[in-house]
Amino acid sequence: MKTANTFGVSFFVRRNRENKGTVPVFMRITMNGKRVEISTKQKVSDSNWDKKRGLGKGQSPDVKKMNTYLERLRGKVVDSYQELMLSKKTFSVEDVRDSFTGVEECKYTLMGIFDYHNEAEKFNIKKGTMNNFRATRNYFQHFLKKHMKVSDIYLSQLNYKFLTDFEMYVQEKNLLNIERLCGKNTTMKHIVRMRKVVNFAIRNEWIKEDPFKKFKVSYLPSTREYLPADELSAIEKVDFTNITLQRARDLFVFSCYTGLAYTDTFNLTRQHVSLGIDGELWIVTSRKKTDHPVRIPILPKAMEIIEKYKTDPAVLSKGKLLPSMSNQKLNTLLREIAGICNITKPMTFHVARHTFATTITLTNGVPIETVSKMLGHSNISTTQIYAKVIESKVSGDMKLLREKLDNQKQVEVVV
Repeated sequence: MKTANTFGVSFFVRRNRENKGTVPVFMRITMNGKRVEISTKQKVSDSNWDKKRGLGKGQSPDVKKMNTYLERLRGKVVDSYQELMLSKKTFSVEDVRDSFTGVEECKYTLMGIFDYHNEAEKFNIKKGTMNNFRATRNYFQHFLKKHMKVSDIYLSQLNYKFLTDFEMYVQEKNLLNIERLCGKNTTMKHIVRMRKVVNFAIRNEWIKEDPFKKFKVSYLPSTREYLPADELSAIEKVDFTNITLQRARDLFVFSCYTGLAYTDTFNLTRQHVSLGIDGELWIVTSRKKTDHPVRIPILPKAMEIIEKYKTDPAVLSKGKLLPSMSNQKLNTLLREIAGICNITKPMTFHVARHTFATTITLTNGVPIETVSKMLGHSNISTTQIYAKVIESKVSGDMKLLREKLDNQKQVEVVV
């Protein structure tokens, strides 16, 4: 049984297209009785064409140059054919042509791949992460329209310069009529997501290699806002007559003593509270962001808040452990609470998680490995950011101590 492909590459001229004494040269690719034809962009005098050999005849420099070019084309087509053979996939003569011309990479565009990726991964990626991918797509779409003056580009057009231009553009231009431009780290996150989409295309063999392999993603050191003990105490002690403000404060303080992020806090039910190995009550859950398991001993302050809402009708009706509130509304109320307590730093619910890591645990000598486990970090290097904050605090405290000691010396000298 015959299984091998029959394959050949030849050249011919179209005499019916003669123009000023020359005829165009075409290449014919034949495989298993089927053929495709491609213009070589070469022209030759009809009298200088050897039909039998499929090459120019004569020894003139122009003919020699053309024949060398045609043989190189033949070699490239053969290489494309052999690559397809090695892939062990079924392919046609049209696939050989497309591989040779590079058309297979030009079938796919950046925006098209973004849309395909987001549709294909919508059940594999969490809602918040998918929203981030959509936001990244919008930024690149804006960049293409405003900076490159096109609505889309082929994957084969992507290169190192494309990313460096995007990086500069989104940090200098006012995108989407927003007041605040993209910072360095936000820009890098957009680039990382875009590269994930391109890698998705590479895995599907829609592009041969990473066009951004020389681009190095770099982040600026980020700060983590947290409340020191005195500011946390001020929020705990303030007496609110407004029930909504009370609830916002309680939710924030609960997170300060558990380290749970917003989504994980509001997903808690009674089933997430159980006895730990020490006989005390623990919160046993998993982070929605990473699916990493989290086990947190419940500190007295957090337990007080759990007990407070144990019989709350609104909480019970939803089967939750604590009151529910949208993140946007909660952050608005927290800014109001900060103003009442004379706290000037920007307040969001996530400040509570940072406060747990710094003021509640690391500052009080809890080992960083334990803190990392309770925060649900997949890598301890993420937790080490908080350790650097603590080092900064120690440095500041020691500076004040040095100044105090210097003042004491000066007093002794005067006496």
